[in-house]
Amino acid sequence: MDAILLALRLILAAVFLLAGIGKLLDRKGSKKALSDFGVPRFLVGGLAVMLPVAEILVAAALIFVQTSWFGSVGAALLLSIFVIGMLVQYSKGNAPDCHCFGQIHSEPVGVRSIVRNAILLAGALFLSTFGFGNQGQDIFSAPANKSANGNSMEIIIGITTVALLAAVVHFLRQISAQQVQIVRRIEMLEILSSGDKAREIENLSHPEDGLPIAAPAPDFVLPDTNAKKTSLAELLQTGKTQLLFFVSSGCGPCGALLPEIEGWKSEMSDKFDFVFVSSGKTKENAEKFGKVADRILLQKEKEIAELYGALWTPTLIIVNTDGTIGSRAAAGDGAIRNIIEKLKGDTETEKFYIRNGDRPGISSKLGEVVPEFSDKDIKGRFVSSNELRGKRTLAAFWSTTCPHCVNMLDDLKRWEQEKGADQPQLIVFSEGDLQANLELDLSAPVILEKERSVASKLGMNGTPSAVLIDETGRIISETAVGADEIWSLVGRRKAAAKEANS
Repeated sequence: MDAILLALRLILAAVFLLAGIGKLLDRKGSKKALSDFGVPRFLVGGLAVMLPVAEILVAAALIFVQTSWFGSVGAALLLSIFVIGMLVQYSKGNAPDCHCFGQIHSEPVGVRSIVRNAILLAGALFLSTFGFGNQGQDIFSAPANKSANGNSMEIIIGITTVALLAAVVHFLRQISAQQVQIVRRIEMLEILSSGDKAREIENLSHPEDGLPIAAPAPDFVLPDTNAKKTSLAELLQTGKTQLLFFVSSGCGPCGALLPEIEGWKSEMSDKFDFVFVSSGKTKENAEKFGKVADRILLQKEKEIAELYGALWTPTLIIVNTDGTIGSRAAAGDGAIRNIIEKLKGDTETEKFYIRNGDRPGISSKLGEVVPEFSDKDIKGRFVSSNELRGKRTLAAFWSTTCPHCVNMLDDLKRWEQEKGADQPQLIVFSEGDLQANLELDLSAPVILEKERSVASKLGMNGTPSAVLIDETGRIISETAVGADEIWSLVGRRKAAAKEANS
C-alpha cells in the first residue's frame, strides 16, 4: 500500500505542478478564464497569481511524506472548487475555456474535463483519508521492514518520477516565450520547419476552425506599417476578393511560403488583394513581408486572429467582395496551397465558397436547394418551403431539452425583436413536446420535428445548429453549430476592437 500511496502522491504532485506553472506562464489567459467562470472582476487579478501559487505549494507538499496529508487536503479542496465550477457552467449550457494547465493545455469545459477532475478529486480524497502519519513511502528513504529489492525498486520509482518532473519544468521554460493562443499547434510547425527552407506540411488545418462559410466577415480597424488606419470595409472598396494571410514576423513557415505567395500574386493580382495581418514590430514585419503583401496590418496581439478563428500561422481566409467569409481557416502551407489551387481553377466566379474538408459528424448542404416540405407549426399556422423564398432565412434546429439551446433563448428573442428589415427571417425546427415549445414564446414559426426529417436534409444533425437560406431557396452557408457560430451567420459575433492599436 505504501508504494501505491507514493505513486498517487507523485501523480497528483505532477498534475498540480504542471497546472500551476502553466497558469503562471499565461497570466492573461488565467484572468480571462476566471472572468469566464464568473469570478468578480476585483478578485480576478489577485486570484490569477494566488491560484497557481497554491497549486505549486500543493505539489510541493505532496512530494514529501511529512507534509503530504496537508497537500492532499489542499488538492481535494481545489479540485472540489474546480469540479463544482465546471458543473455549474455546464448546467447553464456554457463552455468556458477551463485553462486547466495554462499555456500547456486548455480546452472548453465538457464531460471529459469534468470527469478528469473528478477522478483526480477521488484520488486526493482517498489519500487524505489515510491521515497525517500514514502517507506512504518517503521518497528519499527506504523503510526498515521492506526487503532490499523492494526498497530499491520504490526508491528508483521515486527518483525517476522526480527526474521526470524536473524535465517537465525544463520543457515549460523552453516554451514560455511562445505565443499563448497558438502554442499547441505552432510546436509542430517549428519542428517541421528549419530557417527559410520550405517544408511540406499537409492537412494540419482543421475544417472546424474559423467562421462558417457565408457568415459576414467581422469588420476591424488596424494600422498598417505606415501607421495608416485601415478597415475591412475600406479593403473591400477595391472591388477585389480579399485574401487575408494571418502571419507573424517570427514565424519560420510564413517566411518559407513567401516565394510561393509572390508567385500567386503575380498570377492573381487582377482579382485578389493579398493582405497580411500580423503582429510584432513594424520594422520586422515591413522587412519580412513588405515585398509581397499589398498591405500589412498590425494587431496589438492576436485580437483579430481570434475574431476570425485563425488560431495559428500561417493561415489563409477568403473574404468575398460582398464581405462574406469565403473559406474556413486554411492553416499550414498544404491547406493554403489547396485553397489557392481551387481559386485558380475558378476564374469565372465572383463569389467563392470553398470548403477545406468535411466537418466530423456534420453533412454540409452548402449550395443545395431546400427540400420541399409543408407542415403546421406549433400555433397551427401552415408553413411550407415556398415561404422561404423571396427573403433570406435563418433556419435553426432546436431542442427544448438542450441546455445550450436554452442558454441562447433570451438572445434569440431579443434578436427577433430588434433585427432590421435587412436581417433574415427565422424558422425553427424543434424537438420536444408541444407545451415546452409553446413556452419558448418565439414569434417565428416553430415546427416540431419527427425523426429530424427536415433538419437533417438541411445539414443540421445536432442542437443548436443553423443554416442560411437565400431568396431563391438555396442553402448558402455551412452548418453553424453552437451559439457563437449561429450568431456569426447574422453578423452578431462579438465586435472587434475598432481602434485595436490606438
